Amino acid sequence: MPRLVAVFDKFRGTATAQELVAVAIAEATALGWEASGLPLADGGEGSLDVLGGANKTTLVTGPDGDPVRASWRLDGKTAFIEMAAASGLVLAGGAEENDPLSADTLGTGELISTAVELGARTVYVFLGGSATTDGGFGAIRGMPPRARMKEVELIVACDVQTRFVDAASVFGPQKGASRAQVKMLTRRLERLQQIYHEEYGVDVSEVAGAGAAGGLAGGLLAMGGRIESGFDVLAEWMGLDELLEGADLVVTGEGKLDATSFQGKLVGGVASWAKAEGTPVLAVVGIERGAEVPSHVEVVSLSERFGEEASMATPVALTADVVRERLATWPTD
Repeated sequence: MPRLVAVFDKFRGTATAQELVAVAIAEATALGWEASGLPLADGGEGSLDVLGGANKTTLVTGPDGDPVRASWRLDGKTAFIEMAAASGLVLAGGAEENDPLSADTLGTGELISTAVELGARTVYVFLGGSATTDGGFGAIRGMPPRARMKEVELIVACDVQTRFVDAASVFGPQKGASRAQVKMLTRRLERLQQIYHEEYGVDVSEVAGAGAAGGLAGGLLAMGGRIESGFDVLAEWMGLDELLEGADLVVTGEGKLDATSFQGKLVGGVASWAKAEGTPVLAVVGIERGAEVPSHVEVVSLSERFGEEASMATPVALTADVVRERLATWPTD
């Protein structure tokens, strides 16, 4: 009996990862396949849901200075924090209302501090969806002293390769920054880069990913953290390697496939892990735009096959159609 593994991220605003995994499993089972699956994320927003959801809520300082109730997770001595819960763009009212010059990550630092106070000795901070370009300076102000943080394993989970100083030009416009403000933010990051080197002995300038979340990753590096792939962190925690053993086909997908998808996003992560097992991959995506796709990955764009309106309205049903069609031809094509 052939075996399928389904690993999906959400299609933002149209389908949950759980729905997509369930429909792929159902179609495979109906065609006589053994099937199992795992809803996952790339290490940004949605990571806590993958890990079982939040079980703690703490009042912290939001990106605009107002108090917000931020949810996070504590498992024994391990804490999981999504920076967006404390310093996210949504909390600032979106790009239209955000003040990109003053928005800071103080609340994320306060969450880290709370986790350490409650006994966490390993802290994962998932980056993504930030309102901020403060280089992590706000977070450092909210954290325990660096000497105390030496007792803590601080893991910075992200899905981008952006350098520290480039954070302003790459992400600033998405957070409402004008051209003039991007230049100001870039100069501020350049100065912070010097400060982190001089005061903490950490050179964040050439570290891939240090610019994630407006440079928060770099600030956390200065406090003794290390950057890891957000997808790999979640995949390891959820046992993806064991799930992939002996699989004949992996079905995966996310809302948009583009040039960044194979540089830290979910589809790229799944493809990499599946390649290590010698397993082909079917990637069902909402939109495909200019991605360089590995040879062992077959991509089906719902918008190209069924039209953009249909792909937005019924992505779960259309994903079922694609999986059913592909499995019906296995292994004769």
